[in-house]
Amino acid sequence: MKKNLLSFAALCLISSASFAQRTLIHCGTFIDVAKSNTQNQVTIVVEGRKITAVQAGYSTPKGTDKVIDLKTKTVMPGLTDMHVHLEGETSKDQLIKRYQYNDADVAFEAARNARVTLLAGFTSVRDLGGSGVNISLRNAINKGLTVGPRVYTSGKTIATTGGHGDPTNALSKNYTPDPHMLSAVVNSPDEARQAVRQRYKEGSDCIKITATGGVLSIAKNGKAPQFTDDEIKAIVETAKDYGFHVAAHAHGAEGIKRAARAGVTTIEHGTFMDDEGIEIMKKNGTYLVPTILAGKTVADSAKVMGYYHPLVVPKALETGPLIQSMFAKAYKAGVKIAFGTDSGVSLHGLNAYEFQYMVEAGMPAIEAIRAATVVPALILGVDKDFGSIEAGKVADIIATDGNPLQDIQLMRKVSFVMKDGVVYKQ
Repeated sequence: MKKNLLSFAALCLISSASFAQRTLIHCGTFIDVAKSNTQNQVTIVVEGRKITAVQAGYSTPKGTDKVIDLKTKTVMPGLTDMHVHLEGETSKDQLIKRYQYNDADVAFEAARNARVTLLAGFTSVRDLGGSGVNISLRNAINKGLTVGPRVYTSGKTIATTGGHGDPTNALSKNYTPDPHMLSAVVNSPDEARQAVRQRYKEGSDCIKITATGGVLSIAKNGKAPQFTDDEIKAIVETAKDYGFHVAAHAHGAEGIKRAARAGVTTIEHGTFMDDEGIEIMKKNGTYLVPTILAGKTVADSAKVMGYYHPLVVPKALETGPLIQSMFAKAYKAGVKIAFGTDSGVSLHGLNAYEFQYMVEAGMPAIEAIRAATVVPALILGVDKDFGSIEAGKVADIIATDGNPLQDIQLMRKVSFVMKDGVVYKQ
C-alpha cells in the first residue's frame, strides 16, 4: 500500500511538472546588460520564478503557454536602488513625525513607500538606515504579507554620539529615549564591534555607518569626520567576520578617506571627495553611490521657508548642488559607480530621475543602467540569481515605453514590472 501511494505521488509530481505553465515574454527591444548591447525581437521564457531561456525571435506558444506582449517596449532586468530609506519620506513636518509616530505608524508608511518603489521598476533596494521597522518590512515582503521590492537592509545606522545618525539629536533633556535607540551609537572600537554584532542579532543584511556629518541631522557640521580610524577598522573587520559588507555615509574628504582606507565597500554621497580620496577608492575598489537626486532635492527644499530646521538649511544649500559635479569627476577618473538615490530624502517612486542626472554628468546610458542592475548584484553577492536576464536567474523583469538608451528620461516610464515571476504592473 505504501509503495502504491509513493508511486502515485511521484506520478502526480511528474504530471504537474509536465503541465507547468510557461510564460513567454515577447520583447521589442531587449537590453542585455551582461553584454552591454541590445537585441530586437527576443523571447524570454519564464517558469515559476525563474528564467529558463532567452531566445531570438518571437517563440510560438504551445499548450498552456501564456504570452505577454511587450513588442512595443524595451525590456531589461529589474532595477536595484542601493540607497533608500523606506521608513520615511521628505515633508515639511518630517522632523515632528519622529516624536509623534509609533512603530506601527512607521510600518504602514514604509509599506506604502515600498509598493510605490516596486511599481517604479525597482525590484530590489538596499535600505540604509531606519528604526528597525525596515527589517520587519523586509520580512513581511518576503512572506508575501505586503507588496514591495526585495529589501536588503542595514537596520539601524551605526553612528557616534551627536553624529549624523544619533537618534537623540535635538531631543530635550527631559525626553527619555528608549535605550534600544542608542544601541547603534558608539564611541570606541569595542563599542563599534558590539554594534555590528547587535545588527547581526537583529537580522540586518549589511552595515551602514555615518563616517562624517550629514545634511539633514540637527547639527552644525556636515563635513567633519565622526569616526576614528580604529573605530572604522573595528567595524569593517567585525562586519567581515559576520558576512556583512559596509556602506559609509560620507560627505567630507577626510571621512571618505578614512572609510575607504579601512575597507568599506561603498561610499554614499561623497560630496567633498578630493583627488587623494579618488585614488584611495580606485586602489581599494571602493564603489561610489552618488545620490545626485538627494542633493538636488535638499537644495530645492532648503529654499522653502520653514521646510528644514535652521541648522540644516545652510548645509543643504552648500552640499546639494555639488554632488552631480563630484560624480562627474569621480566617474571620469575611474571610480566604480553603483546606482543609489537616498529616496526618502526625496519622494519615493521618483528614483529613476537619478539616471537622467548620471547621464547629464557624462555616464553613457547603458553604464547607468548597469549601475542599477549588474553592479548592485555583485556588491550584494547575489549575481548568480539577479542583475541580468539570463537562463537560470530569477525573473525580475521590467519594460519601458520607449528605448531609454536613446532617451534616458524614459526610465521614468516603466509600464511593466515582474518580480519573482509575478507581474505587478502591466
